[in-house]
Amino acid sequence: MKRRTLPGFGLSMGITMTWLSLLVLIPLLGLVLKASSAEHIWRTLADERTLAALRTSLTASLAAAAVNAFFGPLIAWTLVRYEFPGRRLFDALVDIPFALPTAVAGITLTTLYAPNGWIGKFLAPLGIQVSYSWLGIVVALSFIGFPFVVRTVQPIMEDLPMDFEDAAASLGATRLQTLRLVVLPTLLPAIVAGASMAFARGLGEYGSVIFIAGNMPLKTEILPLVIVGKLEQFKYADAAVIAVAMLWLSFALLFLANRLQARLSHRRSA
Repeated sequence: MKRRTLPGFGLSMGITMTWLSLLVLIPLLGLVLKASSAEHIWRTLADERTLAALRTSLTASLAAAAVNAFFGPLIAWTLVRYEFPGRRLFDALVDIPFALPTAVAGITLTTLYAPNGWIGKFLAPLGIQVSYSWLGIVVALSFIGFPFVVRTVQPIMEDLPMDFEDAAASLGATRLQTLRLVVLPTLLPAIVAGASMAFARGLGEYGSVIFIAGNMPLKTEILPLVIVGKLEQFKYADAAVIAVAMLWLSFALLFLANRLQARLSHRRSA
């Protein structure tokens, strides 16, 4: 009989499943059971206002995830590969969106990007409106999502030996070729994982968005705000239907992202 390395598997598994059930499985099951008939589900999801809010949340979350997928690795590269004064301070600042209350972040971003704000006053003459627009939602979601990409890519980058880059250079590869053929294939699974988590976080984000979005129905209203509105109207079944739809959408997209990440990792190891 094969002995386990550590004892107590049964007890630890029982505690894990109990805690996971109390925090995740039972609340999700209650949410699903709250949704009513198929006709009611279809009527709720086919509502014009719900579809518009879904489109706004989905496109803004995807755009923010794409922005973070580009800038997140650049920030991680700077923090890992270069020594400069204040590097540890900048490294700590990456986690600010995790610690800062989302409502405070939303108010701050709205103030900065308003037409009379510190940044918005330079964008207004160019005809660029950030606050109270779809672009403002992307800015807010980029702010709360970029630590996911940075913190996912950073450990992989720290473990990436520079010998690989030196070997590529000794074989005549340019810096761009080394980046494209050596560095990026190694970092790509982590970038996909971090961007997926940023997207999932952005899809359900509420506090940092409601202040900067303007919340105009059919234009800049996000799906979590629609759920809150249903709850305020005591339409709990409608809110549950929309929440379950968001749950399945996030799960499906994360599942696809995980499959893509696994395929990229397998291709790199092969």
